[in-house]
Formats: sequence, structure tokens, C-alpha cells
Amino acid sequence: MTLNTTWRAWKLWVGIALALVLALDFALAAYLWRASFQQPQALRAQRDQLALQAKKLRADVSRGEKIRASLPQAGKDCDNFYQQSFLDSPTGYSRIEDDLDAIAKKSGVKISGYTFKQTVIKERGVTEIEITTNLDADYPAVIQFINGLERSKNFYLLDSLRLTSASTGGIRLDLDLHTYFRT
Repeated sequence: MTLNTTWRAWKLWVGIALALVLALDFALAAYLWRASFQQPQALRAQRDQLALQAKKLRADVSRGEKIRASLPQAGKDCDNFYQQSFLDSPTGYSRIEDDLDAIAKKSGVKISGYTFKQTVIKERGVTEIEITTNLDADYPAVIQFINGLERSKNFYLLDSLRLTSASTGGIRLDLDLHTYFRT
């Protein structure tokens, strides 16, 4: 092989490579030119979608900042609820009986004794008290009693209310309540 034939072969390969690059350039230019006609609508839709997403994210951040700002007050409210609504253990049982008797007297309900069951919840710093009692009254008096439980300064959860018997003009109910003592 002579230098002249090597040079010709090299020129041929370079020419083919340049022709391929030029063909790819024309193909890319045609693709971009064609895509440019559809692009403004697609870009506007994408912009609108991103703007909507940004608006939602700003709203989430704003809501999170409001929650963060209200956390100290929520903590104070929880502490106040704990101190004011949960009775202390040494005087709790007598105060529950006094409170329930006062609610019963005001509503016209007869209560026949209380049964207490206590469960200590160590990880929460409270003692759960389950209260079971029987009520004798007419329907409006029972409603007034339940309303009195809701409005009491002490915290009561009405767990269940079961009809055990009915006499003329009145009903007898088994009532299960829960409350909590501070420990």
C-alpha cells in the first residue's frame, strides 16, 4: 500500500463520517423544527401544573407553620386539662361519688351504689378508673343525667349503657363509666 492509496481510503472514511454527522444534524433540526410547533402548548400546560403544585406546597408549608406555632398553646391546654379534669388519687374516689351523686340528684335519677376497678397506666402517668353503677329513672331524667356527665368539671367517658329492666313509668340501666386519676 502506498501513501496515496492510504490517503484516499482515509479521505473516503472521513467523508462518510462527515456525511453521517451532517445527515444526523439535518434529522435533529427537522425534529426540533417540528417539535417547536407543539411545544408552547405543552410548556404552558407543564407550567400551569407546576404552578398548581407549588401553590399546594406553599399551602402545606403555611399549614405546618401554623401547627408549629400553636404547639406550645396545645401543650399548655393539655397540661391544664390534665390538672383540672383528672382528679388526684388520694381524694379521687370520694370526689367522684360526690360529683355523680350531685348530678343524679339534680337530674332526678336514683343511683344504687358504685363499683370501682382501677388499672394503672404507667407510661401515661394516669390510673384508669372503671365505674359501674345502676340507675333508676324515667327517660328524660336519664337524658339529664348524661347531659350532667358531659358538663361536669370532671372527665367521664360513658362506655356503655344497658337497659336491664323497665317498670311502669321508669327504666333501670346498668352504666359503665371511665375516668382517670393523676399519678
